[in-house]
Amino acid sequence: MALTFDTITNNLNDTKLKLIIKKIFDNQRLSFHEGLYLYLHAGLPLLGTLAHFIKGKRHGKKVSFIKNIHLEVTNRCINKCAFCSFRSQSEHDVYELSVEDIFNIVDHHASRGINEIHIVGGIDPEKGLDFWMPVIQKMKVLYPAIHIKAFTAAELDFIFKKSDVSIDDGLRLLKKSGLDSIPGGGAEIFVETIRQKLFPDKISSQRWLEIHQKAHLADIPSNATMLYGHIETIQDRVTHMEVLRDLQDSTKGFNAFIPLKFKNKGNALKNVNESPLYEDLKVFAMARIFLDNIPHIKAYWPMLGKENAMMTTNFGADDIDGTINNTTQIYARAGAADSKPQMNPSEMKCLIESYRGIAIERDALYKKI
Repeated sequence: MALTFDTITNNLNDTKLKLIIKKIFDNQRLSFHEGLYLYLHAGLPLLGTLAHFIKGKRHGKKVSFIKNIHLEVTNRCINKCAFCSFRSQSEHDVYELSVEDIFNIVDHHASRGINEIHIVGGIDPEKGLDFWMPVIQKMKVLYPAIHIKAFTAAELDFIFKKSDVSIDDGLRLLKKSGLDSIPGGGAEIFVETIRQKLFPDKISSQRWLEIHQKAHLADIPSNATMLYGHIETIQDRVTHMEVLRDLQDSTKGFNAFIPLKFKNKGNALKNVNESPLYEDLKVFAMARIFLDNIPHIKAYWPMLGKENAMMTTNFGADDIDGTINNTTQIYARAGAADSKPQMNPSEMKCLIESYRGIAIERDALYKKI
């Protein structure tokens, strides 16, 4: 039976909620206050039904993935974010890949077929454009078909300042070197009071947004993230999503939104309870409902776990990231269940199909391969 406004609101007595649902069925944008009201007053089954309805109209049963690796060059970092379990706590805990190490890793995986290299890590006080431009250039020469997605806005901010260049000039130089897109990390939550409490050393919300705006205007697409489940409120989450939606209206440069679940192992927020699964699913559902102009909602499976990531595909998510090939430790160090995250394409297809999805292998710009 097809889902209709009448079937979903038949036993609903909340008039305001009905009006909000009517807007969703009429393909109208929700205001901040409507989104907040929906988040606060709709239960998980209703949110999931609405999100799955919207996802179905956009993507049908398709769930995409990519063959990719991560390069986490160092855990040395100038910032001291309270939620971070990846940053080295002393010189005895530091690791740092040399240029030779970097290319040994890339060579190994390129020969087995990958479509994307995702480069993020700590902010190394020694590395500016003079280090990174030759590395990116060499990657692009050796592997011209592999998409290079590199550097969070926080990393870019430091790299540009260290190299004494403007955002515009820095992005231009990196793009000329071979940078194809930038990831969405470092956004955390766009509420300055929280940023000052948990990560006062990190760039401001405004700086993050400025870097992504300028990247989009330079024809460098990006993703966007939100770190949830720590000390933020539901209102903070909707605020964060509204800010991203406003920027997307202007630039249309975000490919995907990725809710990132706070994990409490090995960091200063170890006494903060992690969000339960039902709350994770509500975050994904609200993201799909509220972010009407961002094409994709990604469930990062090394963070959520394979089965929970697949559950989000019934709550609005249409992508589960990639094969990873055991090349990331950021969430493993924070207590993720899979300490060596990797899946081959066949495993990803089987997982997606086990949840009645249609598995789609994609490239870094979400085009079907």
